[in-house]
Amino acid sequence: MNALDLAHLLSEEIEVPLRKAEEILDKLFETMTKELLTGGRIEIRGFGSFEVREYKGYTGRNPKTGEETVVLPKKLPFFKVGRDFKKRVDCK
Repeated sequence: MNALDLAHLLSEEIEVPLRKAEEILDKLFETMTKELLTGGRIEIRGFGSFEVREYKGYTGRNPKTGEETVVLPKKLPFFKVGRDFKKRVDCK
């Protein structure tokens, strides 16, 4: 499923035009991105949480050539799935 598929489902579910559903999703993703960029954390009960984790730089190795390369420090988004969501997806 991609963002457009999600917009179609949202549009049908809440009975709004597709364009409006796309605007809602865009605003949601924009707001979440802004919060994470400012160092915030997003927790959606029953679904999961998002945060930004910082990773230190290190010396890596190119697996093809064996040549050493420097990997710079970076920040990456991290998602931790919620317990309720995990239970709903587990179809045992």
